[in-house]
Amino acid sequence: MDPKTVERWITKGRAPYPKYRREVAALLKERENYLWPDVLPADKQIAVSESELVKTYPRRYAVPNDLWARLLDQATDFIGVLAYAGLFLPEQTDLIGKIKAKAKSGTKIVVLLGDPESEAVALRGAEEGIGGAMAEKVRNVLTYYNQLEGVPGVFVGYHDTALYNSIYKFDNEMLVNTHILGCPAAHAPVLHLKELAGGTMFQTFSDSFDRVWSRSKNVWTHEHGKVKP
Repeated sequence: MDPKTVERWITKGRAPYPKYRREVAALLKERENYLWPDVLPADKQIAVSESELVKTYPRRYAVPNDLWARLLDQATDFIGVLAYAGLFLPEQTDLIGKIKAKAKSGTKIVVLLGDPESEAVALRGAEEGIGGAMAEKVRNVLTYYNQLEGVPGVFVGYHDTALYNSIYKFDNEMLVNTHILGCPAAHAPVLHLKELAGGTMFQTFSDSFDRVWSRSKNVWTHEHGKVKP
């Protein structure tokens, strides 16, 4: 591009043509609607965001096992788990072995678990009617993730956040397990989302993931996490 054209994008508030917006967003690893928030009219942004919803499952156990496996196998840049325990995931898949292989090939792995000593975990256990069993679930799942200690590119952290959803992120797709008062996560609805240029729903959950990550502490070193992979 002519440098003066790019200068006008920056200093005059002019938006590039769609082709160049996509290319610039890819180079900067940002969303188009973050770089140019006024480009898409509100009605179109809403329509695109609605299209990010691939499917809704009435219960988490209704999500096919092969979908979990596909998302895990196909992810190359980022795999993120945000839950209180999410014990089902390493129990139903060869999660740890796959994570080790993914990390070795350059995939960033972030696992955020509820701090078993936190008020948030105690409250969630009480709300589900299982009391201290929620904290024990976290300790149980950590026996799996402890196998990742020292693996480059892997962050396993504790958070003390009151979660409204569990988020399982695989590159530009994610499964969002809603949390409902008095209802175990396995019996709550799940949203399958896929990020689209100009959409906002996927990014809303992704931003929430990053906020929790920034406040989380590494379970082995007690250092804080970082917002960006």
